[in-house]
Amino acid sequence: MKKSGMLAAAGALVSALATLSCCLPFGFLAALGAAGAAVYLRSVGPWLLLLAVGLLGVGFYQVRSGLRCGVRQSKLGLVLLAFATLIVLLVALFPQVIAGVLADLGGKSGQ
Repeated sequence: MKKSGMLAAAGALVSALATLSCCLPFGFLAALGAAGAAVYLRSVGPWLLLLAVGLLGVGFYQVRSGLRCGVRQSKLGLVLLAFATLIVLLVALFPQVIAGVLADLGGKSGQ
């Protein structure tokens, strides 16, 4: 390999490492922040689940009162309400299964 080729390869390596070194601390800080958020959200998890159930109750009340008044309901809104209900039920009844599925999805995207 010529001297200029080795210098170009070394320069590319140095520039790649320099690029990595500027962003690496931010990656560690983001991971630390995500871990801190997970610890905090785990402690308020039951309250968030209670809030979700309450908001679902409000949604069902609005659909019911709209039907009583003769207001046509949006099909998309009803589908979203049913989907949200399903997600909340799954999270409430099977939290470990949901966590495992999310961990598997996160592991596959990282590879």
